[in-house]
Amino acid sequence: MTVVLGSLEPLVARLRAVGYTLIGPVESDGAIVLAELASADQLPHGWGVDTRPGCYRLRRRDDRAAFGHAAGPQAWKRFLHPPRQPLWSAERVDGAVTFTEDQPEPVRYAFLGVRPCDLRAIAVQDRVLGVSASYAARRAGVFIVAVNCTEPSATCFCVSAGGGPAAGPGYDLVLTELIDEGQPRYLAEAGSDAGTSVLEALPNQPAADAEVAMAEEAIAAAAGRMQRALPKVDLRRMLADTLEAPRWDDVAARCLSCGNCTMACPTCFCTSVTDTTDLTGDHSERWQHWASCFETDYSYLHGGAVRPTARSRYRQWLTHKLGTWHDQFGESGCVGCGRCIAWCPVDIDITTEANALAREAVP
Repeated sequence: MTVVLGSLEPLVARLRAVGYTLIGPVESDGAIVLAELASADQLPHGWGVDTRPGCYRLRRRDDRAAFGHAAGPQAWKRFLHPPRQPLWSAERVDGAVTFTEDQPEPVRYAFLGVRPCDLRAIAVQDRVLGVSASYAARRAGVFIVAVNCTEPSATCFCVSAGGGPAAGPGYDLVLTELIDEGQPRYLAEAGSDAGTSVLEALPNQPAADAEVAMAEEAIAAAAGRMQRALPKVDLRRMLADTLEAPRWDDVAARCLSCGNCTMACPTCFCTSVTDTTDLTGDHSERWQHWASCFETDYSYLHGGAVRPTARSRYRQWLTHKLGTWHDQFGESGCVGCGRCIAWCPVDIDITTEANALAREAVP
């Protein structure tokens, strides 16, 4: 059943009242970032974004839309797969060493405003990281409020990546924001028993057929406004056939190996560990932190790095993301959010590179 919410404040209050730490988009320092919410007033009402390769800018809208913006620099993975977390510590007392595994306090997160591309990304990371006890513990208690996308940016390409502006499975509630004379209202539908319980506790009214049709038209129009697309070929096979294509040299001449694309990507999951010991030598810790396949020492083995050049590192990232990810996890590692395009400082565009490689593919 689809109902209409006149305001998001009751939803925010309800989720906080039942014990969730609520995370959602806010405007901060010239970007839409993810932060804890205490009120719906903190949502980025009236803000949109303009993006292009190597560029992300906020702009004022003519209405009060809370979700009239595309994906920002942060992905939801930072709450499920933290950028830095302790694994264990060790203490030496009278010659005896005791190891203690880190046991973080559980947090019940509610995510408000998860776009369809990010909803898919969470499902991808569930498949990759679900075997991790710490990830599974964080993921188990998450309540997801997805938002159907009606405002794609110029760098979005989710449709050609196998998704779309309509949210797929995995949400507890899904919203579609409708704007009338500058004021938003929200079509809401439950996707789980937990979602139904929350929705029934909110003031709402049944959605009219015209409102449902308006929402469907806005979502369909968003799909039609995608300005970028991956090539319509078997990407896995195409990339396997172009490992020595000249295009890799072209992109290598531009790539800085900065790793921005992997940090912004909602599905990249590589990590490394750091061991530290205090000056006495009696206390040590092991921390896990995000890493990137663009780091020169990430592929280091005895005697040197396996991928010593920018060409080899970029090729590893792209062929894994769009190709060999299928062999490992049965799906693509790209959801078409466009973050890697907007946040690349030298304007490298994954869709441009994939299309160029498709043209160079061996017949």
